[in-house]
Amino acid sequence: MEELLELRELLQQGKIPEALLLVDELEEMSLSDKINKIDSYGVILLIHLIKQQAENRSTRSWEISIENAVREINKTNKHRKSGGNYLNPAELMDILQQGYEIAIKKAALETLEGRYEAEELAAMVNKPEILTQALELIQK
Repeated sequence: MEELLELRELLQQGKIPEALLLVDELEEMSLSDKINKIDSYGVILLIHLIKQQAENRSTRSWEISIENAVREINKTNKHRKSGGNYLNPAELMDILQQGYEIAIKKAALETLEGRYEAEELAAMVNKPEILTQALELIQK
């Protein structure tokens, strides 16, 4: 909010170059916030896809979590007015790849009654397949 007041002051003073710099900073902060939110929901999505593959089953709870994560990712990624997306498929895949290690650690606590360490669980599932599945769900 402080930044908006500063922007107003700069515009009222006719300091357009300074105001544009502040607008760039605000845009960057907004995009960073969106990326963080997409990353968080991406980890949730990956956790449940890992659990499904490792246990070779699914539950209604997992499916609802998957649907919710996909919905939130798409909602966060969509430009409100122009209808386009902030992140393209390659950027989304990059975020999913970065979140995979956290997801495998969290999934290890919940999958197969927590019997396996993250490294052991990672060896039991197909990482490229899970990442591809996640991206496909997001792009539906």
